[in-house]
Amino acid sequence: MSIIDLAGIYTAYEGGEKAVIRNLSLRVDRGEYVVIGGPNSAGKTTLLESINGLVKITHGRATVCGLNVSRVSDEVRRRVGYVIQNFYFDPFTPFTVEQVVMMGRFGRLGLMNRPAREDYDAAQRAITQVGIEDLAHKTIGTLSGGQQQKAMIAHNIAKEPEVMMLDEPFSNLDFHAREYLQGVFKEMARKGVPILMVAHAFDGLPDIPIRLVVMNQGRISCDRNCRAEEVEDIIRKECVVPGKCLRRS
Repeated sequence: MSIIDLAGIYTAYEGGEKAVIRNLSLRVDRGEYVVIGGPNSAGKTTLLESINGLVKITHGRATVCGLNVSRVSDEVRRRVGYVIQNFYFDPFTPFTVEQVVMMGRFGRLGLMNRPAREDYDAAQRAITQVGIEDLAHKTIGTLSGGQQQKAMIAHNIAKEPEVMMLDEPFSNLDFHAREYLQGVFKEMARKGVPILMVAHAFDGLPDIPIRLVVMNQGRISCDRNCRAEEVEDIIRKECVVPGKCLRRS
Protein backbone atom coordinates (compact mmCIF):
# COMPACT_ATOMS: atom_id res chain seq x y z
CA MET A 1 0.00 0.00 0.00
CA SER A 2 1.28 3.48 -0.88
CA ILE A 3 1.90 5.69 2.14
CA ILE A 4 0.18 8.58 0.29
CA ASP A 5 -2.75 7.79 -1.97
CA LEU A 6 -4.74 10.63 -3.54
CA ALA A 7 -7.48 9.62 -5.95
CA GLY A 8 -9.24 12.29 -8.00
CA ILE A 9 -9.17 14.91 -5.26
CA TYR A 10 -10.51 18.45 -5.45
CA THR A 11 -9.61 20.90 -2.70
CA ALA A 12 -10.70 24.43 -1.92
CA TYR A 13 -9.90 26.96 0.78
CA GLU A 14 -12.67 27.95 3.15
CA GLY A 15 -14.78 30.66 1.52
CA GLY A 16 -13.23 30.04 -1.89
CA GLU A 17 -15.54 29.42 -4.82
CA LYS A 18 -13.06 27.66 -7.11
CA ALA A 19 -11.13 24.47 -6.47
CA VAL A 20 -7.38 25.01 -6.24
CA ILE A 21 -6.54 21.33 -6.74
CA ARG A 22 -8.63 19.68 -9.46
CA ASN A 23 -9.03 15.98 -10.15
CA LEU A 24 -5.53 15.17 -8.90
CA SER A 25 -4.30 11.64 -8.30
CA LEU A 26 -0.94 10.78 -6.78
CA ARG A 27 0.60 7.78 -5.05
CA VAL A 28 3.84 8.00 -3.11
CA ASP A 29 5.64 4.96 -1.73
CA ARG A 30 8.05 4.65 1.18
CA GLY A 31 11.52 6.00 0.54
CA GLU A 32 10.67 8.08 -2.54
CA TYR A 33 12.37 11.46 -2.95
CA VAL A 34 9.77 13.65 -4.61
CA VAL A 35 10.53 17.15 -5.89
CA ILE A 36 7.43 19.24 -6.66
CA GLY A 37 7.95 22.09 -9.11
CA GLY A 38 5.98 24.39 -11.34
CA PRO A 39 5.04 28.05 -11.79
CA ASN A 40 3.68 30.31 -9.06
CA SER A 41 0.06 29.61 -8.08
CA ALA A 42 0.20 26.15 -9.66
CA GLY A 43 -1.09 24.51 -6.45
CA LYS A 44 2.19 23.15 -5.06
CA THR A 45 1.70 24.39 -1.48
CA THR A 46 -1.99 23.48 -1.62
CA LEU A 47 -1.00 19.93 -2.53
CA LEU A 48 1.08 19.64 0.64
CA GLU A 49 -1.70 21.21 2.70
CA SER A 50 -4.20 18.75 1.20
CA ILE A 51 -2.01 15.79 2.16
CA ASN A 52 -1.74 17.20 5.68
CA GLY A 53 -5.48 17.85 6.04
CA LEU A 54 -5.12 21.63 6.28
CA VAL A 55 -7.50 22.39 3.40
CA LYS A 56 -10.83 20.75 2.73
CA ILE A 57 -10.99 17.92 0.23
CA THR A 58 -14.37 18.42 -1.44
CA HIS A 59 -14.29 15.42 -3.79
CA GLY A 60 -12.18 12.32 -4.19
CA ARG A 61 -10.33 10.14 -1.71
CA ALA A 62 -7.12 10.80 0.22
CA THR A 63 -5.33 8.42 2.56
CA VAL A 64 -2.02 9.09 4.29
CA CYS A 65 -0.30 6.45 6.46
CA GLY A 66 -3.44 4.36 5.93
CA LEU A 67 -5.67 7.07 7.42
CA ASN A 68 -8.55 8.89 5.76
CA VAL A 69 -7.39 12.52 5.67
CA SER A 70 -10.91 13.96 5.68
CA ARG A 71 -11.92 12.01 8.79
CA VAL A 72 -8.82 12.00 11.00
CA SER A 73 -6.69 14.93 9.86
CA ASP A 74 -5.34 15.51 13.40
CA GLU A 75 -3.92 11.98 13.51
CA VAL A 76 -2.43 12.44 10.03
CA ARG A 77 -0.64 15.60 11.20
CA ARG A 78 0.85 13.70 14.14
CA ARG A 79 2.50 11.33 11.71
CA VAL A 80 3.62 13.83 9.06
CA GLY A 81 6.47 16.30 9.33
CA TYR A 82 5.69 19.57 7.56
CA VAL A 83 8.11 22.49 7.28
CA ILE A 84 6.06 25.41 6.02
CA GLN A 85 7.27 28.24 3.82
CA ASN A 86 8.57 31.53 5.26
CA PHE A 87 7.71 30.90 8.90
CA TYR A 88 9.34 33.37 11.26
CA PHE A 89 9.30 33.67 15.03
CA ASP A 90 8.67 37.02 16.70
CA PRO A 91 11.93 38.47 18.11
CA PHE A 92 10.44 38.26 21.61
CA THR A 93 9.56 34.55 21.40
CA PRO A 94 11.02 33.24 24.67
CA PHE A 95 11.60 29.58 23.73
CA THR A 96 15.06 28.22 23.09
CA VAL A 97 15.88 26.20 19.99
CA GLU A 98 16.12 23.11 22.19
CA GLN A 99 12.59 23.72 23.50
CA VAL A 100 11.19 24.33 20.02
CA VAL A 101 12.71 21.09 18.74
CA MET A 102 11.37 19.25 21.78
CA MET A 103 7.85 20.48 20.91
CA GLY A 104 8.07 18.19 17.90
CA ARG A 105 7.58 15.29 20.31
CA PHE A 106 4.28 16.56 21.73
CA GLY A 107 2.15 14.86 19.07
CA ARG A 108 3.47 11.51 20.24
CA LEU A 109 3.29 12.38 23.93
CA GLY A 110 -0.03 14.10 24.21
CA LEU A 111 -0.18 17.44 26.02
CA MET A 112 -0.74 15.95 29.48
CA ASN A 113 2.20 13.54 29.49
CA ARG A 114 5.71 14.37 30.59
CA PRO A 115 8.61 13.73 28.19
CA ALA A 116 10.63 10.58 28.79
CA ARG A 117 14.33 10.04 28.16
CA GLU A 118 13.58 8.75 24.65
CA ASP A 119 11.89 12.07 23.82
CA TYR A 120 14.86 14.13 24.96
CA ASP A 121 17.16 11.79 23.05
CA ALA A 122 15.10 12.17 19.84
CA ALA A 123 15.21 15.96 20.14
CA GLN A 124 18.96 15.94 20.71
CA ARG A 125 19.52 13.62 17.74
CA ALA A 126 17.53 15.98 15.53
CA ILE A 127 19.56 19.00 16.68
CA THR A 128 22.79 17.12 15.96
CA GLN A 129 21.51 15.81 12.63
CA VAL A 130 20.72 19.31 11.38
CA GLY A 131 24.00 20.66 12.78
CA ILE A 132 22.65 23.35 15.14
CA GLU A 133 24.18 22.24 18.43
CA ASP A 134 25.69 25.70 18.88
CA LEU A 135 22.20 27.24 18.73
CA ALA A 136 20.46 24.87 21.16
CA HIS A 137 20.33 27.29 24.12
CA LYS A 138 19.65 30.48 22.16
CA THR A 139 16.15 31.95 22.03
CA ILE A 140 14.70 31.24 18.63
CA GLY A 141 13.34 34.76 18.07
CA THR A 142 16.87 36.18 18.08
CA LEU A 143 18.10 33.94 15.25
CA SER A 144 18.35 34.68 11.54
CA GLY A 145 15.73 33.37 9.12
CA GLY A 146 18.03 30.59 7.96
CA GLN A 147 18.78 29.48 11.52
CA GLN A 148 15.07 29.43 12.33
CA GLN A 149 14.47 27.27 9.25
CA LYS A 150 17.06 24.78 10.47
CA ALA A 151 15.40 24.71 13.90
CA MET A 152 12.00 23.97 12.33
CA ILE A 153 13.53 21.20 10.22
CA ALA A 154 14.96 19.71 13.43
CA HIS A 155 11.55 20.15 15.12
CA ASN A 156 9.95 18.01 12.42
CA ILE A 157 12.73 15.42 12.38
CA ALA A 158 12.27 15.03 16.14
CA LYS A 159 8.67 13.94 15.45
CA GLU A 160 10.14 10.83 13.78
CA PRO A 161 7.58 11.30 10.99
CA GLU A 162 6.35 8.67 8.60
CA VAL A 163 6.27 11.31 5.82
CA MET A 164 8.43 14.45 5.55
CA MET A 165 7.08 17.43 3.58
CA LEU A 166 8.98 20.66 3.00
CA ASP A 167 7.79 23.86 1.35
CA GLU A 168 10.72 25.94 0.08
CA PRO A 169 12.86 24.91 3.06
CA PHE A 170 16.09 26.47 1.76
CA SER A 171 15.00 30.00 0.86
CA ASN A 172 17.33 31.62 3.43
CA LEU A 173 20.19 29.14 3.27
CA ASP A 174 23.42 29.17 1.30
CA PHE A 175 24.49 26.39 -1.06
CA HIS A 176 26.56 24.51 1.53
CA ALA A 177 23.68 24.45 4.02
CA ARG A 178 21.27 23.28 1.31
CA GLU A 179 23.61 20.54 0.21
CA TYR A 180 24.16 19.39 3.80
CA LEU A 181 20.44 19.25 4.58
CA GLN A 182 19.66 17.48 1.32
CA GLY A 183 22.02 14.80 2.61
CA VAL A 184 19.96 14.60 5.81
CA PHE A 185 16.78 14.09 3.79
CA LYS A 186 18.52 11.55 1.56
CA GLU A 187 19.30 9.50 4.68
CA MET A 188 15.67 9.76 5.85
CA ALA A 189 14.52 8.49 2.45
CA ARG A 190 17.02 5.64 2.65
CA LYS A 191 15.34 4.60 5.91
CA GLY A 192 11.94 4.56 4.20
CA VAL A 193 10.55 8.04 4.97
CA PRO A 194 9.25 9.60 1.74
CA ILE A 195 10.39 13.17 1.13
CA LEU A 196 8.08 15.63 -0.65
CA MET A 197 9.78 18.93 -1.35
CA VAL A 198 8.37 22.02 -3.04
CA ALA A 199 11.27 24.02 -4.43
CA HIS A 200 12.33 26.68 -6.92
CA ALA A 201 16.08 26.17 -6.49
CA PHE A 202 17.40 22.73 -7.40
CA ASP A 203 21.14 22.91 -6.75
CA GLY A 204 22.38 20.51 -4.13
CA LEU A 205 19.82 17.76 -4.79
CA PRO A 206 21.16 14.37 -3.68
CA ASP A 207 22.68 11.92 -6.13
CA ILE A 208 19.76 9.50 -6.00
CA PRO A 209 16.79 8.90 -8.33
CA ILE A 210 14.44 11.86 -8.09
CA ARG A 211 10.74 11.61 -8.71
CA LEU A 212 9.75 14.88 -10.30
CA VAL A 213 6.14 16.08 -10.08
CA VAL A 214 5.35 19.28 -11.99
CA MET A 215 2.10 21.12 -11.33
CA ASN A 216 0.17 23.51 -13.56
CA GLN A 217 -3.19 25.10 -12.71
CA GLY A 218 -3.98 22.71 -9.89
CA ARG A 219 -3.14 19.55 -11.81
CA ILE A 220 -0.10 17.35 -12.28
CA SER A 221 1.26 17.91 -15.78
CA CYS A 222 4.41 15.82 -15.38
CA ASP A 223 5.29 12.83 -13.20
CA ARG A 224 8.52 11.05 -13.98
CA ASN A 225 11.75 9.74 -12.54
CA CYS A 226 14.97 11.53 -13.42
CA ARG A 227 18.47 12.39 -12.25
CA ALA A 228 19.06 15.38 -9.99
CA GLU A 229 20.84 17.32 -12.71
CA GLU A 230 17.85 16.96 -15.06
CA VAL A 231 15.25 18.46 -12.69
CA GLU A 232 15.59 22.14 -13.53
CA ASP A 233 15.65 21.63 -17.29
CA ILE A 234 12.57 19.37 -17.25
CA ILE A 235 10.61 21.88 -15.17
CA ARG A 236 11.59 24.75 -17.45
CA LYS A 237 10.43 22.86 -20.55
CA GLU A 238 7.28 21.57 -18.85
CA CYS A 239 6.22 25.08 -17.82
CA VAL A 240 6.42 26.16 -21.48
CA VAL A 241 4.55 23.17 -22.93
CA PRO A 242 2.82 21.35 -20.06
CA GLY A 243 1.62 17.78 -20.21
CA LYS A 244 4.47 16.12 -22.12
CA CYS A 245 5.73 13.72 -19.44
CA LEU A 246 2.78 12.37 -17.51
CA ARG A 247 4.12 8.83 -17.41
CA ARG A 248 6.81 7.87 -14.97
CA SER A 249 9.90 6.43 -16.58
